[in-house]
Amino acid sequence: MKKKIVSLLLTGVMAVGALAGCGGQSIADQQAASDTSADSSEGGDSADSSTATMAAADEVDGTEITFWHSMGGVNGQAIDELVNRFNEENELGITVVSEYQGEYDDALNKLRSAQIGNMGADLVQVYEIGTRFMIDSGWIIPMQEMIDQDNYDVSQIEPNLAAYYTIDDQLYSMPFNSSTPLMYYNVDMFEKAGITEIPTSLEGIEAIGDQLLNEGGASEVISLGIYGWFFEQFLGKQGLDYANNGNGREAAATAVAFDENGGAANILNAWKSLSDKGYAPIVGRGGDAGLADFSSGASAITLGSTASLKQILQDVNGRFEVGTAYFPSITDEDQGGVSIGGASLWALNNNDPKKLRATWEFVKFLISPESQAYWNAQTGYFPVTVAAQEEQV
Repeated sequence: MKKKIVSLLLTGVMAVGALAGCGGQSIADQQAASDTSADSSEGGDSADSSTATMAAADEVDGTEITFWHSMGGVNGQAIDELVNRFNEENELGITVVSEYQGEYDDALNKLRSAQIGNMGADLVQVYEIGTRFMIDSGWIIPMQEMIDQDNYDVSQIEPNLAAYYTIDDQLYSMPFNSSTPLMYYNVDMFEKAGITEIPTSLEGIEAIGDQLLNEGGASEVISLGIYGWFFEQFLGKQGLDYANNGNGREAAATAVAFDENGGAANILNAWKSLSDKGYAPIVGRGGDAGLADFSSGASAITLGSTASLKQILQDVNGRFEVGTAYFPSITDEDQGGVSIGGASLWALNNNDPKKLRATWEFVKFLISPESQAYWNAQTGYFPVTVAAQEEQV
């Protein structure tokens, strides 16, 4: 069963990867929509960094590195376990100190503050929309430099995930916790309402709203948090750009495009229609805002990351069957798709060859098949290493 689940997740990654290849460049080029460029006052003035040489593996005994991450709850527990395993099992004398820095936005703000003074970490986890900022910051050592020095075989990394963080054949950060959005639904409510066809769009959800409320026993049809990532994905499902200049692929994005291409209006009109009919009450801001109502059995449908699955199942605790389906489009005629979310690992340039080697050894451990199989089983994030699907957990 475990292998089947991992295979299905990897199939989803490959489907998403087809979108990543559009336009001949990786999705990393699109991140200008969120951070067009880093302020030069906050870091270096270009994405290029001088070559940093790692120390030899036998020279790092006693080296301690700091790892900043944004994983809380069950995901944070899984991070702690991986760090503990590395500290206990590595034979090089490396110690990793992991520090939770809050949500992704909080962590990036703390990183900015730390860089103004002194380095706060050696390895940081940064969400995907921070990719362009990190590349332009001048703070980082591209993973490609360590890959080349160590002759690491990058074919071990799922290629579509690697492409997300690759520009000009340089892998800037290492994929770690990659995900896509899903629609979660209460199977028991759907069966009670006699609904056998799972909706694939917001208009489809609206069409079964009365059945879910009147026959399925739902108090809410869909608990939908106000979250920028969902907005971006709804645009993607319409096949529309978020920003100008081809979503930042043709040139640096300078303005949003959704105000002119009709994408935003389509999203808001569909959401308003659900709200006007009492199907989508206000549940708050954030990607997890709608999960509580769903897990408690109040709402029949919610949206969330693949990485929310473990927490949802834990919160539901067997009270009803949880179903998953593709993230909905706006209408059934939409022909777009979703893009990868989550975060990756960035090595900071601390001008310390021993710390750089220790950081690289830890990164290799985190993306090993064994670690990724465990990570997937505990969190629902895609395994970034192809061989992870062969591991027994």
